[in-house]
Amino acid sequence: MIRSPEEALKATLARVAPGTPLRDGLERILRGRTGALIVLGSDRTIESLCSGGFEIGIDFAPTSLRELAKMDGAIVCDKDATKIIRAAVQLVPDPSIETQESGTRHRTAERVAIQTGVPVVSVSQSMQIIALYVGGLRYVLEGSEKVLARANQALATLERYRARLDQVTSSLSALEIEAMVTVRDVAVTLQRHEMVRRISEEIAAYVLELGVDGRLLSLQLEELSTTRGSGADMVIRDYTDPETTDVDAAVTALQEIDQASLIDLSLIANIVGLASGNDSLEAIIQPRGYRLVSGLKAVPGAVAGRLVDHFGGLQNLMAATIDELMMVDGIGELRARNVREGLSRIAEASLLDRFL
Repeated sequence: MIRSPEEALKATLARVAPGTPLRDGLERILRGRTGALIVLGSDRTIESLCSGGFEIGIDFAPTSLRELAKMDGAIVCDKDATKIIRAAVQLVPDPSIETQESGTRHRTAERVAIQTGVPVVSVSQSMQIIALYVGGLRYVLEGSEKVLARANQALATLERYRARLDQVTSSLSALEIEAMVTVRDVAVTLQRHEMVRRISEEIAAYVLELGVDGRLLSLQLEELSTTRGSGADMVIRDYTDPETTDVDAAVTALQEIDQASLIDLSLIANIVGLASGNDSLEAIIQPRGYRLVSGLKAVPGAVAGRLVDHFGGLQNLMAATIDELMMVDGIGELRARNVREGLSRIAEASLLDRFL
């Protein structure tokens, strides 16, 4: 499967994260103040760029990597860094490939990565940094302390945004019960969902880069990212016409909005097919009921869809009797009672949160 450069960079970061043998070897090289050029993969293209050196074919070990780095030339490993294939190799990439690097080692690393698509690690002897080259991307590894500092700051931000998302979601539920939802309310909810998603992704990247040093951060992220109710896809499905709106495409379009434009509620509403223009933000819209019904544990997804389709809207569903609920395929008396009681509890809790 062809991966994007960003996905390939994430996979490479996982290979060089603290706690891995490769990271141990790289730090040994850094402490020894000897530079290195390490290719993480071997195929015919890589072989065609190799000149000189010798085949070694040994199991990877941090100490072996450190000793081989003392010699001039590059080291070629397999893609998972479990074998050291060649050492003391001169790499001869296409010199016409443009590069912004100045040092010979870094220029070679970038050109090889661009020409072959294979990740290349460069350890600078003079600057004491470890740089990853994946495709046309360059990423400088930092110590765990610096990464943790940024991660903790992002985590504090996520906590605030998560609390705000819970507030607007609770407010949306109360407004749905009262049939007073505006386009603005839905757009704000989608905006908060997207903000939380972006911050969570940023922290997930820190967790990946930290490796074993990111265990506690991972647990905190998991707790804050645990689904509390529905996601943006269910909100969009609840308020748009299923015959004219592709929910997956709308979610993707929402995720592609740049950070500066994410504050524009009119743009968000327009992207997901709710409205266009500032005036329409105050228009009253009615939910179909997918979001609230999906929160009922007693109702499977397929049954929830039939319930919503049968009653045509949340207000009709809230007013339905047990006998009327039992008319829907897959709804027996017990499930009908659970649905009735569940919706009543949601209505009561939402209104209490709103007015107390």
